[in-house]
Amino acid sequence: MAKEPSEQRQQELLNMLKHDCGSCHGLTLKGELGPSLLPEALINKTNAFLVQTIREGRKGTAMPSWKPFITEQETLWLVQKLKKQ
Repeated sequence: MAKEPSEQRQQELLNMLKHDCGSCHGLTLKGELGPSLLPEALINKTNAFLVQTIREGRKGTAMPSWKPFITEQETLWLVQKLKKQ
């Protein structure tokens, strides 16, 4: 389980998810340019894979690296939130 960020940082991360991630994955995260980020789409993906994807990006795709903006613990917290939505 990831260490919980402060309440303010949680709001910042959720805002980033909605607006930044949502610009490619859809505002409802059902997928558009990027794949769906809904729990049923992530069920077979490990937390480690998702954390690496978010932090490092995916070569050959539009998925950028978010490493400069989000720590590994924050990324894990966000992945856990995505899997529970």
